[in-house]
Amino acid sequence: MDNYIEIPPGQLSEEVLRAVIEEFITREGTDYGLQDYSLEQKVLQVKRQLGSGRVVIAYDPVSESCTLLAKD
Repeated sequence: MDNYIEIPPGQLSEEVLRAVIEEFITREGTDYGLQDYSLEQKVLQVKRQLGSGRVVIAYDPVSESCTLLAKD
C-alpha cells in the first residue's frame, strides 16, 4: 500500500461505499471459489471484511481510483 491512501469506510456515504464494493466485485477475474453467491451476498461479505479490518479501501492519487486490498 505504499502509493495508496487508506480511506476508512465510514468516511464514504452508503451509496459511494456500495458503488466501490460493487465495482470491485464485478471486475472480471474476481474469484469467490467454487460456490456461487448473489451480488448482495458478495457485498455483505466485503462489508464484513471491511468492518473487521481485514480489507481496506485504498485510493491511488495517481490514477484517481479506489480498490479494495487485503490488509496483510
